[in-house]
Amino acid sequence: MQHFLLSSQARTISLKAVFTMGEDKAYETFCQMRWPENEGEAVCPRCGCVETYNITSRRKFKCVACYHQFSVTSGTIFASRKMSFTDLLAAIVIFVNGAKGIAALQLSRDLDCQYKTAFVLTHKLREAMARENMGATVGGVVEVDGAYFGGYSKPANEKADRKDRRLLENQTGKRQVVVVARERDGRTLSTVTGSEAQGVPFIRSVVETGATVHADEGTAWDALHASYETGRVNHSFRYMDKGVCTNQAESYFSRLRRMEVGTHHHIAGPYLNAYAGEASWREDNRRVANGAQAGKVGVAAMEAPVSRQWKGYWQRAY
Repeated sequence: MQHFLLSSQARTISLKAVFTMGEDKAYETFCQMRWPENEGEAVCPRCGCVETYNITSRRKFKCVACYHQFSVTSGTIFASRKMSFTDLLAAIVIFVNGAKGIAALQLSRDLDCQYKTAFVLTHKLREAMARENMGATVGGVVEVDGAYFGGYSKPANEKADRKDRRLLENQTGKRQVVVVARERDGRTLSTVTGSEAQGVPFIRSVVETGATVHADEGTAWDALHASYETGRVNHSFRYMDKGVCTNQAESYFSRLRRMEVGTHHHIAGPYLNAYAGEASWREDNRRVANGAQAGKVGVAAMEAPVSRQWKGYWQRAY
């Protein structure tokens, strides 16, 4: 059976189509994503009036009621953008086309822009994507697991000087844990903590009452028995035990590891949560055509407010 990503159904948009549509068509596409309920016609973000004047020389609008001037990206995560609408749309397509993520360096080369521009843009897209899971919960059969990232300790050159890097006293203190709760055939939610035990409150906050939780033999998950019907599988002996497994959670970590090793090379630190959220989104939309994925990311970006974290990031204006 052919894999979905190899089928023609997975390819519904291409960079060729984006760059041949022209700036005007790209601009209309963003208008449609910003105001779908009004068929792309501008709606004043200040008073909600649907009657506006077009200031075509500057691609801006003026509200008939309150005289407020605004653009299609005003008040969104793309506010104060300097890139053309064609390049913005192309960046979204390139971003979703990377099954294991896209490096900011590669995006900067593809769009011929500065690395800083590509770095901030990709993180803005991740912030917009993360809004899809804000306040979400999971139920039914939920697989939970944790995986460690970052905190690499370089071994000493001489064998006699080397220490056991598994011991806490020989670690850097920068090691973090991504904890995931993945609903069978449903949503994937993740967070970043210092240990699996610290992730238990997160699991309780996102897993619905009455759900069945599947976990591995890690002692941190013993605390879940008091709140949920829990199935455990000892990976030292088998990966599935009478239907109990964490295979889908492991699939999520497989994608995140491949993002870390093959694409970004280093994703720990203050940005780990953003990359973990991106991996969740990619797992949940892995059977969605790239055109629909680009549309979802574009709409999410146009619905997201101005970023407090990434606005003026390189100017330290946050």
